[in-house]
Amino acid sequence: MKKIYPDASAALEGLLFDGMTICAGGFGLCGIPERLIDAIQASGVKELTIASNNAGIDNEGLGKLLRSRQVRKMISSYVGENKEFERQYLSGELEVEFCPQGTLAERCRAGGAGIPGFYTKTGVGTLVAEGKEVKNFDGEDYILERGIRADLSIVKGWKADESGNLVFRKTARNFNQPMATAGRICVAEVEEIVPVGSLDPDCIHLPSIYVKRLILGAPYEKKIEFRTTRPREAA
Repeated sequence: MKKIYPDASAALEGLLFDGMTICAGGFGLCGIPERLIDAIQASGVKELTIASNNAGIDNEGLGKLLRSRQVRKMISSYVGENKEFERQYLSGELEVEFCPQGTLAERCRAGGAGIPGFYTKTGVGTLVAEGKEVKNFDGEDYILERGIRADLSIVKGWKADESGNLVFRKTARNFNQPMATAGRICVAEVEEIVPVGSLDPDCIHLPSIYVKRLILGAPYEKKIEFRTTRPREAA
């Protein structure tokens, strides 16, 4: 089965449609599938629902899709660095489902594992619990959260072999792993593709069975959201 495609546009061919749901890996600008996001923007697909920890920053990462008005709804846990997100939400242009960070990760993991829902204490007694079933276990209240299943997952890895086994690097592992399993189709971009057998089986974070299409995205310009430096001491 052919998994390696020449570029992001080719890898997404036939997968995009208006109104679809996408799970996107990454955290801020760390470990985000940049090439695939750019290809989605270029495709013009619209009315998207995107599940992602956040929406990038203004005009970077998923922020590009907000700027081009291709997103109808975001399912996110942190949105504090994106002014366009804020503007669209406050003006009623963007629907937002806020979800605690750990709950979001578990909703995607559960969806990928075929678990339609689970109970958690996170959010009990808050706005997060509004409209959700509450059940008592051993004297404690828990709310029912639904697993997330998406039409498409887009993720970024560090290395992949030619069969699609993926390794994520350090912090870039973040949401990529659970997001990858939650999609009916997972498309991945990586910094390096190596021959089958080159990766230590014990170090593979995402087995190839989850990855249907793969591209080499390098080279990358690894951008930093906030650069904090100490003032240089006087000579």
